[in-house]
Amino acid sequence: MTSSEDAVRARRRLTNKLIAGHEAQRLRPFFAPDVKLIVGDGDLILGADAVIQAFAGQFAEPGFVTYVRETEVVELDAAGARAAEHGRWTGRWKDREMGGAYLAVWRKATGQWVIETELYVTLTV
Repeated sequence: MTSSEDAVRARRRLTNKLIAGHEAQRLRPFFAPDVKLIVGDGDLILGADAVIQAFAGQFAEPGFVTYVRETEVVELDAAGARAAEHGRWTGRWKDREMGGAYLAVWRKATGQWVIETELYVTLTV
């Protein structure tokens, strides 16, 4: 049986793969409908529809390559229903790269882990 920590890590790897493939709509099942996302410059994006739209917009940029999130730690609550994922992120374009730290809050909904909140902090440009 896969542990909850392994499941969260696997879900993160899948999101990285879909982002690398520029498949915005296929990211939808990874986000809670009411997801809250604070991007690296501090802007707030509310709701899965808006998050998917933001990804689609980035994927349409000719110079955009990918975002990669590298999980360092996954911490679970006592009930096994929520998890905090900490790590490093990198954004790549053909002519530049940026990155920093992130925190993602996952919750188990209908037997699957979904992201309810993400916070990205840009530390290098």
